Amino acid sequence: MINFHPSQQQLREFSQGLCAPALSLVISAHADMCPQCRKQLSQMESESAKVLDEPKLLGGSEQSVDFASMLADITCLPAAEVPSVNSQNQQIELDGRKFTVPRALKRYVEKTGNFSHLLGNLWQAPVDLGPVGKANFIFMQKEGRVPEHTHRGTELTLVIDGEFSDGISHYDTGDFILMDSNNTHAPYSEASEGCLVFTIVDAPLHFTSGIARLLNPFSHLFF
Repeated sequence: MINFHPSQQQLREFSQGLCAPALSLVISAHADMCPQCRKQLSQMESESAKVLDEPKLLGGSEQSVDFASMLADITCLPAAEVPSVNSQNQQIELDGRKFTVPRALKRYVEKTGNFSHLLGNLWQAPVDLGPVGKANFIFMQKEGRVPEHTHRGTELTLVIDGEFSDGISHYDTGDFILMDSNNTHAPYSEASEGCLVFTIVDAPLHFTSGIARLLNPFSHLFF
């Protein structure tokens, strides 16, 4: 069950195209998995469309008619043909296990590197998002644990499959999580099937454990 969602302000800014690219991507992927947020976004987009259709916003009836005609022409254009997508292109694989990613992330499947094994039961696959930011798919096998850390910037996380806890809350498939320098946590999974997440950060993590800093096996882990 999805319990963690973007805020109403974040959803409204997303519906208006005002979100930063990284946040927009994670909200879009979350909405692919969350009927509640899809419904809210649909309502927000309808409200925005009504506002745009108000003649008073354009300051004149003739200009309003022209704008209305333009909108009518646009909405009457034939819809672009959507290419068929091979279901395998929407999946990432680890040790023979396949995970289906949300629609918004499918374009990045081919830009995802191989999983590399970190210490313990943790695996990481880097994702090339171009200018959007640095991202990773992180898989925690049962009892996989990331050392306690805080953040020098922001950390956006979407739970793709499974569940995990971090000392702050418990998260399930589809949950949207935003962390910053005000949060300190230690993610771990006790789920028998483990947990796969997609995460974007805009600055390296700051580990609070002296051992983690010395060994630093997580120097490239952005969780």
